[in-house]
Amino acid sequence: MSAAHGFVRPATIARHAVLLLTAAFIMLPFVWMVSLSLKPSDEIFRASFSLLPDQWYALENYKRVLTSAPLLRYMLNGVIVCAVILTVQILICAPCAYALAKLEFRGRDALFALVLIGLLLPQQVLALPLFILGYSVGVLNTYAALVFPFVVSPFGIFLFRQFFRSIPDDIVHAARLDGLSELAIVWRIMMPMAMPAVIAFSIFSIVSHWNDLFWPLIAVNDQRLMPPPLGIMAFKNEETGTDYGPLMAASSLVVLPLIVAFLAAQRWFVEGIAKGGVKG
Repeated sequence: MSAAHGFVRPATIARHAVLLLTAAFIMLPFVWMVSLSLKPSDEIFRASFSLLPDQWYALENYKRVLTSAPLLRYMLNGVIVCAVILTVQILICAPCAYALAKLEFRGRDALFALVLIGLLLPQQVLALPLFILGYSVGVLNTYAALVFPFVVSPFGIFLFRQFFRSIPDDIVHAARLDGLSELAIVWRIMMPMAMPAVIAFSIFSIVSHWNDLFWPLIAVNDQRLMPPPLGIMAFKNEETGTDYGPLMAASSLVVLPLIVAFLAAQRWFVEGIAKGGVKG
């Protein structure tokens, strides 16, 4: 019998069970992090398992986070860095993607192959040459040091190019007949239509750079410039012992804006990813 007659297929039950188990497995570290942020130190290291604390220590842990280290400054740094990176990435990636998707010129396929190669290169491979470049031009230990390695995003070019290819060529031809330049077509025609892809890419970019610890650890040592992941290391001390309550409280506060942003934009995120893979 079908689901319309009150019966659910075993395959549907199995699929939902797998999804629920996967979601629970993914959410478990976050739930545990919040749980630890509510406990005093003696309960954190207790042998018995307890999700909720016997003694609520949330006020003390979160108050210490906001007073013992400039966490709000770290988060402001993260907002500044992520906003600048995302803005510059869109300004560069959108015209590049439009050229690869809608313009005919010699070497286009070779350039797109280079974009795909860029997708395969991990950040760590380029860290040393980027560090030497930053030192040579004198931008280390500045906001510019946190931004310049990421101004061109191969993933952004790829995602926008895939989305632009799903837009009919007739729209582009009509815009040209109306006298629009190629750049005007990008910003006035293509980008408004590609807004789901823009939102999807924005989430990827913000999450990636908000959570980035590797490059900031290399590029800056001034506490006033530290982004959130580097800043919360102030609660980690090898000599006196890590204070896990405030550390987990700081981590919870740092993760919270990302969760809120994703929940607010999840519909456009899914649509952007889906449409971005329509054409090869």
